[in-house]
Amino acid sequence: MMEQLLLASNNEHKHREFIRLFPGVSVVLPRELGLDFDYQEGEESYLVNAIGKGMSLFRQAQGQGGNGPLPVIADDSGLSVPALRGEPGIRSSRYGSKPGQPVLEAPQRNLYLLDRMDGIQDRRAFFVCCLVLVLGENRYIIVQETVDGTITEAPRGANGFGYDPLFLFPHSGKTMAELTDDEKDRISHRGRAARRMRALAASEGGTTGWT
Repeated sequence: MMEQLLLASNNEHKHREFIRLFPGVSVVLPRELGLDFDYQEGEESYLVNAIGKGMSLFRQAQGQGGNGPLPVIADDSGLSVPALRGEPGIRSSRYGSKPGQPVLEAPQRNLYLLDRMDGIQDRRAFFVCCLVLVLGENRYIIVQETVDGTITEAPRGANGFGYDPLFLFPHSGKTMAELTDDEKDRISHRGRAARRMRALAASEGGTTGWT
């Protein structure tokens, strides 16, 4: 049974979400183990970014688990808008930022995206989440999931983070940021990916407590 999982992120919002998505396991941040982790996501796909992030932290954390290396969970996620040729895509967290300048905060990125979509009728969009569970130097499990929606005309909702206030589920009439945590975990890209990851990890015999 896996008891501890090291999250390859310093994002508190993401940390709280992973605690919910991987019940029964202690999900810890690098700094909780005294690790100074900072990975620059500069690759051209969610998969390569997630693998690079996960392997980098796994190597950095060698020996921190007491009886062996800690398993690491790494995520690379983003929003894609077909009418903008896939923007912001893998650069979602850096969208609208100029080279050499500080990265825009989420509300600023949201306003930048709305400005880019001004006058565009086709507001279809989808979220992508790639998860990599690193179990060893040459052993890891990969899952990538998506969820479809549309982009609103203005931000709505106070829950969630990132682009959640702009991402509308047409069937419910709610944005990701208007959903409860339980609702979001059930239908989000990250929730879908986490369920598949738990099932795959459980089939390996090491995490039978996950369902």
